[in-house]
Amino acid sequence: MAAHFMPDTKSLACLIYKSAPQAKYNVIRTGGLSILKFPEFDVSIMLSRNSYLVDIMREKIGHVLVLDSIQNGNFWRTFDVLVFDTWHWWLHTGRKQPWDFVRYRGRTYKDMDRMVAYERALRTWATWVDFTVDSSKTQVFFQGVSPDSMNPREWGVANSENCRGQTQPLLGTQYPGGTHPAQLVLERVLRRVSKPVHLLDITTLSQLRKDGHPSAYGYGGSRGTDCTHWCLPGVPDTWNQLLFAALFQS
Repeated sequence: MAAHFMPDTKSLACLIYKSAPQAKYNVIRTGGLSILKFPEFDVSIMLSRNSYLVDIMREKIGHVLVLDSIQNGNFWRTFDVLVFDTWHWWLHTGRKQPWDFVRYRGRTYKDMDRMVAYERALRTWATWVDFTVDSSKTQVFFQGVSPDSMNPREWGVANSENCRGQTQPLLGTQYPGGTHPAQLVLERVLRRVSKPVHLLDITTLSQLRKDGHPSAYGYGGSRGTDCTHWCLPGVPDTWNQLLFAALFQS
């Protein structure tokens, strides 16, 4: 079985290795791909760093994010399981942003409202799924929005700037700040896909874990507080346990 992932696979790799700690494995890194192989089980897990789903073209003017082009999707067609994820990277700006311009329907922009660009890219991806995926051979999953914990007012704390110092999760099953806007966009797009796509709805459970970020203890913590990534072991392990359950159900 070959599985192709857009999200971070470190948690998944650790969980799989723990279930078969004596198994031999190989790790291959080439370009934007990382491949973890378990030869005796005929299982390969591939992480692709095509974080925006759609194409980034290298042109004379610079790197162009083309919201209605998904040529790289041809590579995905050979996999048994596809797991997609994208929202986290749409917030990157400046040096963290791997593109210089955005293009849509032939028009080139220096930038664009990120939520608008995100939805347009998702619609391009959805069209690709409907026209390209063979559902008898390939299972498609989309991981819901991984939220940040940058605004403590969303959980009723007015005297804090971010997730720093948070040591307890929020109680209950509903997030006081409401549904994440990007999750609403994702759900709207998925409703229009005719092929089977399983939504791994991890957003609310992650919003409740304001205590689950590296905060001031991650890389470069002394220079800032990380309230967007997650500690490992931690919240991503729960995401992958839900993925395992969904795979067994299907």
